[in-house]
Amino acid sequence: MTITQLEYIIAVDNYKSFSVAANYCFVTQPTLSMQVQKLEEELGVVIFDRSRNPISVTDVGAQLIRQAKIIIEERDRFQNIIEDVKGEFSGILRVGIIPTVSPFLLPLFLQSFIDKYPKLELVFDELTTGEIVSGIHRATLDFGILALPINDASIIEESLYYEPFVAFIPEKHKLFSKEKISVDDLYVNDLLLLKEGHCLREQTLKVCRTSEKEWRDDHNKILFEFGSLDTLINLVQQNFGITLLPYLSVMFMKDNAQLKLVREFSSPVPQREIGLVYGKTFIKKHLVTALKKEILSAIPSELKNKKEGLIIR
Repeated sequence: MTITQLEYIIAVDNYKSFSVAANYCFVTQPTLSMQVQKLEEELGVVIFDRSRNPISVTDVGAQLIRQAKIIIEERDRFQNIIEDVKGEFSGILRVGIIPTVSPFLLPLFLQSFIDKYPKLELVFDELTTGEIVSGIHRATLDFGILALPINDASIIEESLYYEPFVAFIPEKHKLFSKEKISVDDLYVNDLLLLKEGHCLREQTLKVCRTSEKEWRDDHNKILFEFGSLDTLINLVQQNFGITLLPYLSVMFMKDNAQLKLVREFSSPVPQREIGLVYGKTFIKKHLVTALKKEILSAIPSELKNKKEGLIIR
């Protein structure tokens, strides 16, 4: 019995597939399947019922996988002690991050973090909030960066910063002439939203104090739903409507034609809370601390404190 074999059976249990588990473990499927079979032969039990699709775990297999997870966690705790003493972090860190944060936050801190911890391999994956939560539950992600709260008792939340929303308004719109706008100025029929699954979609509707049904019922022409903020920005510039953007996205606007369409909100300013999340059994807390410190040192100071305004949850 080897640690690698235990990691393989945990992966198969997570993904219910030998081929997907092999990809996750960076080995070929025949290699993973052979090692799992060798472990079953050594123990004299069947861990997986291969006759079912998706693959299921036998009763004894479930018990062995629970124990395997404990063994892997203790192995990692041992390694963490060494890393803490030396101040050198290694291994793979898998991070899920929502798409409305990723392109604006990562460039601020990533290079500095890599330079400080060159032995650490980072894997970032743009995912929706639901996908991140699922990944943490299945242990395919170490932690996530997303909008809080997620209201999951098995997941720990740590706040990072508070990000205001800004409105992005085309020149031909009646609100374009205003220096600042209020939440009461927004009209549901004007809104361009990201597609379902993106938390910014729900947050935008909450800012406008409207429901998904009201937004859909109030559109009598073209209904735009996209997965990219860039697409929404382009549509606004073509006078198809208005949208709300996170504050950090404005920092990456180099085009004056885009910047002049940005309008801040008057008080109360709608804002969202961005944070780190990870499972209660996650043991590499020192990595969370290191990453949090790096992010806080990189973001604009005005985002570090909650402002008087409307927290969109």
